[in-house]
Order: sequence, then structure tokens, then C-alpha cells
Amino acid sequence: MRHRVAGKHLNRTSAHRKALRRNLAASLFEHGTISTTREKARFVQPFAEKLITLAKDGSLHARRRAISLLQDRDICKVEDGEPVKETTVIQRLFSEIGPRFQNRNGGYTRTVNLPLRRIGDNGRLVLLQLVEAELKAPPKLTDTPPTEAVGIATPPESPEGTALEQSLGPKTNESEPQDETIPPAETDAEKEKLDDLDHNRQKADGDDSDTQKFDEKS
Repeated sequence: MRHRVAGKHLNRTSAHRKALRRNLAASLFEHGTISTTREKARFVQPFAEKLITLAKDGSLHARRRAISLLQDRDICKVEDGEPVKETTVIQRLFSEIGPRFQNRNGGYTRTVNLPLRRIGDNGRLVLLQLVEAELKAPPKLTDTPPTEAVGIATPPESPEGTALEQSLGPKTNESEPQDETIPPAETDAEKEKLDDLDHNRQKADGDDSDTQKFDEKS
């Protein structure tokens, strides 16, 4: 019975599992992405992220601890048909991968499911890869107006336009109400009423003048 035994055996001995874990992690740090089965990816993922956390520390103790866990190996490239040493896995881990994830708290790797299956046992295949982009601080908002931020320049005023505006006079705002004297509209009925009032007034004035003349004679 497997009481209090953590992890999967993967049908391997302890020494074989340790070598498998080291080889998968070293290949991941060397190439950035590897293709393996889903069970192996889940098995090596915590180990690889622990090594990246040590690389973020960057101290001598962390480097020695990583070497004892991973075991260092050379990264070579082929030139003129011969392998040439470029760097080592530990050097790349502490010089490139660790600083890249300096602002990220965990989650350095990811798995992508593949539609293909392995020939033979029909096992599920996945891509185990490092996260590419590091976290960056959002850009700060500036107080510059949008025209200055985009770079749009306001067109200069032409001398012809200024001369034409001076000749036409000051501009008037069409939205503002303008004072205009509008004559009152008179209909025919109103004109007749006004004529009758004038006639009655003249008649009353004539009667008053006749009474005054009669009083003077008497």
C-alpha cells in the first residue's frame, strides 16, 4: 500500500525518475519548449519552477543548490560539422531565464495540449514551454493634451484670411439673438377701427369749438 507516498512512479525506479526529471528540465532550459507526454510534463513542472525561483535569487548559495539538484551540462552548437560549446544550462538559467521572470511570482511554465498522440502506447502529447513575455508595469498617464500626444499640429493662419476678416468686420454669432425692429402687422379691420376713432375725435373737437364761439357771442 502507498500510504503517505507523494508523486507518481511512472513505472520507473527512483534513480530513473531522478535522471528523467533532470534531463527534461535541462532540455526545457536549453530549448525553451519541449514535447513530452502529459504525465511527464506534470511530473517535471514543479521541479523546473523551483529551479527558476533559485535563479531569481542569483546568490552563490542558490547557484550551488541548483547545480546539486539539476547537474550542469554543456549547451553546444554545430559549426563546420563540429560541436562548439556555447554556454552551460546553469549559466543560461541564471543569466537569461532568472532575470526574465524577476517581476513574476510563480507560473513560469505552461502546458499546451497537442492533437497528436504518441505512436505505440497512444499517450497524450503536450508542449511544455516557458512563458515568453515578462510582466511589465502599465504605462503612466500623462497630462498632455491629445493633440500634443498624437503629434497633430494646428495649421498656421494665412495672412490672406486675416485681411479678409478685417475687411468683413467682426464676426457675429448666429446662435445669439439679434435686435430687429419688426413693424406691427395691421389688418383691414384694424385700419377701419382707427379711421372711425379719428373721425369721432375730429367731430368732438368741432362740437367743442362751436359751443365756445356761442358762449363768446352771448
